[in-house]
Amino acid sequence: MKKFALAAAFAGAASTAFAGNVAAPIIEMEPVVVIEETAGSSSSAGLIIPLILVALIAAAMND
Repeated sequence: MKKFALAAAFAGAASTAFAGNVAAPIIEMEPVVVIEETAGSSSSAGLIIPLILVALIAAAMND
């Protein structure tokens, strides 16, 4: 009976020792927002609409 009680005590101690197993912490990183600014290398990109407007106004004045 003493061995049974001793085995039960060891089993109880062993189960509590391994109950909170140490594992590597999981660290969730927040996503990084990257904003890339365009260089605007095309100089004609901003001139197309004003040139069309000037051409339309010039065409309207000639009629």
